Amino acid sequence: MTPEPVAETVFDGDFLRARLWLPDRPTTALYVTFRQWVPDPGSLSQSGPVQRALTAGHAHLHIQTRWNDWFLNAETPALEAALKATRVRFLTARALGFSMGGYATLRFSRALRLNQALVVSPQVSLDPAVVPEEDRYPEATTFDPIAGDLATHARKDLSGVVVFDPFYRLDHLHAGHIAALLPGMARARLAFGGHPGTAALGHVGGFRALQRLSLSSRLQASDVIHLHRDLRAGSMRYWRERAECCLRKNRLSAVAAALERAEALAET
Repeated sequence: MTPEPVAETVFDGDFLRARLWLPDRPTTALYVTFRQWVPDPGSLSQSGPVQRALTAGHAHLHIQTRWNDWFLNAETPALEAALKATRVRFLTARALGFSMGGYATLRFSRALRLNQALVVSPQVSLDPAVVPEEDRYPEATTFDPIAGDLATHARKDLSGVVVFDPFYRLDHLHAGHIAALLPGMARARLAFGGHPGTAALGHVGGFRALQRLSLSSRLQASDVIHLHRDLRAGSMRYWRERAECCLRKNRLSAVAAALERAEALAET
């Protein structure tokens, strides 16, 4: 069994941590991930690297925050400096992030000089002046609108894909704001994908496939949409999301059909 590579800690604060793993051969490519919102914050994970990235010859940089603070705290400027110093070691950088981690991908895209990003159901901001409808996160009360402003901190010419479920009204709204702010970020609408927008694919091989897409230098929104179409029929979460949406629209026969598919998958 091949031993796990040793992590290089590029930033280690009380609130934020960034660790880097290198593949077993020289590389000029960096792959970046950010921790997503967690239900039990307060600690920093000791999880290892994305092996698929290392196998593909990328270095993997994983960035965490101790609290669900959208990576905005007293250590944010120091983290940015460390990320800039790390980035100069590589020619290219791609990233993958979900929800809060998707926001952080965009927020630090300029510091990391990201060439490409795949972000799933990210927020453009928690500032009520920007998205007054956003009411899902209690942590929004401490959101710093200046330090968190994507118009200031995101890479303006960033390219990539914003993935979201269009039936999640707020995720749809955030995606629209992001696309307007960063026109190189194409939108991929995954109906009944959930939150984050690829949640329905999580148990049918979708996460591994999404990682592969995020490592590609030719990522297109159509790639993610086709992945969703290929796998959704086997996802119990997809059919439950579909049933809930149909129920809101009072389409009772469609609700029954979707629930029947979900129950059949639960029994397999």
